[in-house]
Amino acid sequence: MDYHPHFPPDFSKKSLDTLEYALDHLGAYHSWQARDPGAGSDVDQRYASLPVLTKRDIREHFPAGFVPPGRDFETAVASGEIQTVNTSGSSDLRVTNIWHQPWWDASEKASWKLNSHAARLATGSHPEAILANPRNVGIISDDVDLPYEKRRLRRFLYLNEKTNPTLWSTRLMDRMIEELSFYRPAVLEANPSLLARLSRYAAAEKKPVFQPGLIVFTYEFPSQVHYRQIRRVFTAPTASSYGTTETGYVFMQCEAGKFHQNSDFCRVDFQPLQSRHGGPRLGRMLVTTFNNPWYYMVRFDVGDLARVDETDKCPCGRDSGFIVSAIEGRFANVTLACDGRLVTLRRLDDALAALDGIDEYRLDQPSPGSYTLTVATSRTDRKQLETEAAGLLRGVYGKAAAVTIFYRDTLAPEESGKYCLARALFPLDVEDFLDRRKGEIT
Repeated sequence: MDYHPHFPPDFSKKSLDTLEYALDHLGAYHSWQARDPGAGSDVDQRYASLPVLTKRDIREHFPAGFVPPGRDFETAVASGEIQTVNTSGSSDLRVTNIWHQPWWDASEKASWKLNSHAARLATGSHPEAILANPRNVGIISDDVDLPYEKRRLRRFLYLNEKTNPTLWSTRLMDRMIEELSFYRPAVLEANPSLLARLSRYAAAEKKPVFQPGLIVFTYEFPSQVHYRQIRRVFTAPTASSYGTTETGYVFMQCEAGKFHQNSDFCRVDFQPLQSRHGGPRLGRMLVTTFNNPWYYMVRFDVGDLARVDETDKCPCGRDSGFIVSAIEGRFANVTLACDGRLVTLRRLDDALAALDGIDEYRLDQPSPGSYTLTVATSRTDRKQLETEAAGLLRGVYGKAAAVTIFYRDTLAPEESGKYCLARALFPLDVEDFLDRRKGEIT
């Protein structure tokens, strides 16, 4: 694949400075020095020669292996300059990370310029409402409904304090709708599954909702099933923001629907999959962070698969960094077709989007060739639904696919607070699907 992204003038120097500092000064990367071809080599070649940073590596070396010499971790935590935060564990391992709020805010602000609506609305002082699982962000209160004042923090209003949205009461959802109208956020940031749940209620009860200037999807894969439900009541522009706790804001979806790299704050190395699994345009992303004075992430496997855009251009006119046509979901959510081909969550979701009348779904693959689809639906023609669903799934996985369908009134999120739309119930290793004959794209 002949693809050469364009980068800002200082990008190469940032890449080099970050790499050399990490190798020379940080314990987590000392063993990598033996793999580094050295200063006489091209910086991209040096990156491509190095291992991958995993969550297990973070666990092993945290915090000392990532904190620059001369910085006192314990003192900074005690003073509030930094915090430690735990990831949700939605991919594999839960890990503890260093959180430096000024760096996070700067990374987010830089991402806004990659979407014209965000660039116009997000001033840094704009009112923003957040509809997320409080296990991911916000304040947990499962037993008691918190008053407005307890859920307001600076310019943010947290609409939800419950970890299990299946237990939302009509009173709670009415409160969310009323607070949106009262608070009038410029931006609504939301788990797509939670906003879809609220949208289903608003549509059924014919309740009008306030239209923010922009809806930003984050925390979860934005399913077309959820998107369709949201569009029944929300007409505001939407965009997906992609990042991780470890790496900050990595990609932002522009107004034309493509994803642009936040290249002022990160480097992305792209490793293509084998052609039978969707490569070379489909691959995994390794992210290196820039400018974080407390926490150096180098070639961190973020756990997601992305599809590099085929045209290498975007109607929005932005051309800095990678242009990605889609974030195809976490590797933890891939499944396998009957012939062994990898099926991304996006591929599955595109197919199931044609299934009318379902509120939620989850596909489990207990063994190769066997698929269990669980749906929440108000449809009463179950036999017809099963015929349609089995046909769609066999179109994805193969005619030999053994499909079983179960029904639930509603589906609950995982312990992480996020919804799992698909998973194989047997071990898969991304390394087995990479094309080692192809070089990395940087």
